[in-house]
Formats: sequence, C-alpha cells, structure tokens
Amino acid sequence: MTAEPQATDYRADTPITQLAEWLGDSVSPAEFPSHDLRFRNDRWAAAIGLAELSDEQWIAHFGRFEPLPGNLPEPLALRYHGHQFRNYNPDIGDGRGFLFAQLRDSETRLLDLGTKGSGQTPYSREGDGRLTLKGGVREILATEMLEALGVYTSKTFSLIETGESLYRGDEPSPTRSAVMVRLSHGHIRIGSFQRLAALRETDQMAQLVEYCLENYPGNAPPEDAPGRDEPGVVLMHQVVERMADLAASYMVAGFVHGVLNTDNMNISGESFDYGPWRWLPKWDPGFTAAYFDHSGLYSFGRQPEAIHWNCAQLAIALRVLVDSDPLIAALERFGELYQQAMTRRFTWRLGVKSLGPEDDVALIAAAETYMREAEIGPETFFFRHRGGQEAPAGEFGEFLARYQGVEGDDDPLWREAAAPSLVIDEVERIWDAIDQNDDWDPLTLQIERIRLLGKALGNPA
Repeated sequence: MTAEPQATDYRADTPITQLAEWLGDSVSPAEFPSHDLRFRNDRWAAAIGLAELSDEQWIAHFGRFEPLPGNLPEPLALRYHGHQFRNYNPDIGDGRGFLFAQLRDSETRLLDLGTKGSGQTPYSREGDGRLTLKGGVREILATEMLEALGVYTSKTFSLIETGESLYRGDEPSPTRSAVMVRLSHGHIRIGSFQRLAALRETDQMAQLVEYCLENYPGNAPPEDAPGRDEPGVVLMHQVVERMADLAASYMVAGFVHGVLNTDNMNISGESFDYGPWRWLPKWDPGFTAAYFDHSGLYSFGRQPEAIHWNCAQLAIALRVLVDSDPLIAALERFGELYQQAMTRRFTWRLGVKSLGPEDDVALIAAAETYMREAEIGPETFFFRHRGGQEAPAGEFGEFLARYQGVEGDDDPLWREAAAPSLVIDEVERIWDAIDQNDDWDPLTLQIERIRLLGKALGNPA
C-alpha cells in the first residue's frame, strides 16, 4: 500500500521449508559477466532490515545470490500448473526465477524475496532464464505506480544489469540483460493448487491450505456461510475477498495487467508478474495490453470477469478436500465484494466521502460516461477533479456536487500541470534515455513524482 514502510531489524523466517520437498526444486543461480546496480528499493529494504547493506553486499546477495544469514541455503524454484489464456498447461513452474529468502517485516508479516531473470530451472523449457533490462525497468515503473494508486502489489526490490546480450522477438535485439528481485507477500499461486489437484496429492493440498491460512491470515467467512469451519472453505472465502478487491483496484487505477493467467494469481491477493502491462490512454473497456491477446480475453473491462474465473479454478482444485457447495457459496460473494471495493476505492481516489452504495454506483457510471465522451483516461480525470482544477460538467458534475470532499486536496501535487503518467509514450521515453544514453535520471525523477502522488493520495479508505 502507500503507507511509508516502517523500519525493523532483519528477521529470517523460512516456513516454506516445511513444504519444499514437494512444492519446489533446489536450483543454482546463473553466473553473470558483470553486476551493475541500477535500482535498490531502500524504502522497503528498511522494512525487512536490509537497508544498511553496502552496494557490494547488495550485489553479493541480489546479483550473485549468496544466501542471506539464517535464510534458505539454496534457492527454490516453485512447481505449479496453470490456465494460460484458458488453456490448461501442466508444464510450467518458475522458469526464470526462484524463491531466494523469507523474512518478517515490522508488522511480523511473512514476506518473500523472489527473482526474475536469475537463470534456468527445470521449468525453463526452451527459455534462457534471463530478463531484459527493459523488462526490469518496466516492472519498477509498474510496481511504483500501482503502489502509489493503492493497489496491493509486489515491490520491485532490486535491479542489477548483468552484461549479457539477449535476443527477443518482441523488442529490438540484441538487448541488455538484468536480474531482478521482487518483494512479495508470498508466491503461492492458484496454479500451485491446480497442480496438486491434478496429481491428486490430497495430503499436500491440505498442508498448503494450512500454510496459507497461517501465513496469509484473513477474515473469517460470514456467520451463515456453509462449511465455514473447513480450512479449504475458509481459504476460499479469503481469496475471493482479496481477488475482488484486486479487480476493483485495477479498474480504479486504469491499469491493464495483460496476462491474468492462474499461474499469475497470488493466493494473497497481491498483484505481481508484470509483462505487457499498460495504463489506459483513454477510457476504453476493450483496451488490451498484450499484442498476442487477439480475443481481448484480458482487456481492461474484462479483468473482473477474468479474475472471477480464476477464483473458480481455485474452487475446482479445492474440491479434492471439501464439497462443492460451500466453495460455490464463497465464489458467489465475488460480485458484491467487487462492487463494494469499487465504490470504496473510486470515492477514495476522487477525494470524496461515500454517500452509500446506490449513489456511489451512479457517480461511477456518470464518471465513466464523462471519461468516454471526453476521451481521457483515469489519470487525467482524477487529477483534474481531485484538486478542483476543473469544474465538473454534465451528469457527472451534478452527481459530484452532492459529495463532500476529504482532507488532502490542498496537497501541492494537485496544483501541478499534470499527474505522473505511465501511458506507453512516457514509458518509452524513459527507456530510450537509458537505452540510447545510459541516462537513468528520467527514471529516478519519475519514481520521485510517483511516490509524491502516493503520499498525496494516502491509503485507500
């Protein structure tokens, strides 16, 4: 979220070792020709007691992957299956990343340090296990902006350029290489459960459910929920709640993830794994991020449907433990929970106090019409109206006039000419400066502006 992380001491804790024998495979990191530190997230390093590392120590741990004290002795590439664009694939897993360490933050939450671009694993198939530098830069931008906009997201923790030339079909090649580390609240996917269900590994499934309930605690199911004492049912309710909020957070952010496959759905409800993402240039439910998404399956407006469908795949997997009816009852809560999250998050970002579900839904509908007719995106819309820079017009203006503002609209950010934006032209401008001139200043400046936006918005209500 957008709250400033609180500093704490380093506290290694590795409960994943209880499951490691069947959840993953021990692997060795790649050896790279060079290690140029390009980004270190000291805000979040402080939250897990690692901000005092020197650059040399940082590179040793997050470029050469020397184990952290008292942590995992070897990296762990996780096993999972998944639906990829609704086609089931049993031949996947961590193909260019691994779990490197587990730690506790200042709130005692369990956090994982996982990699991207750290070399080949048993699940690399034909891939080289590497990450392009551009891909790493894009993930820094995506996670920083999503965090500022109140989306529960992984944090880009480290990016180190590694001195290799990579060939890719979707960007000019050869291109520069990097290894990235992300900080996440777990790496257990819906696809992790799908794999165990496909293999009929019931005992392991029960252990994984318990691991998730213990390490990613959530709300108890409603009092009238059938089977509410069954661990699998409890987990299903918690995941549905988290995923409904995640879907709403994408919509209010104007963000298109692009690849909402079940192996990219974290059971903690945390958004992660950013590839072809885009922000809306204008309000368009049919806008897609991935050039290969020919049917628009994961278009902007279909993201809630896609995430709900993924939740249904978790319910199907959990049927090896519990009956269908309680799982279906949990799944059926998604729509109402999504609508609640939409109104809560939309009024928060607009800077007004809720008037209740009926009024808030009408306000959102009027705002969507306004954006569509004005051919503007959410960034421009919210920025213009948050600080009162533009008089509300039409039906949207009539609805908004009934709402009372909240504290924070006097922040200096709202007086600037425009909001920080990550539409594709801006992303390419930042990358071109790095690629052509090795100029990292535009990236640094954009991160600073994005963090100011997060500070001005505060935490979602």
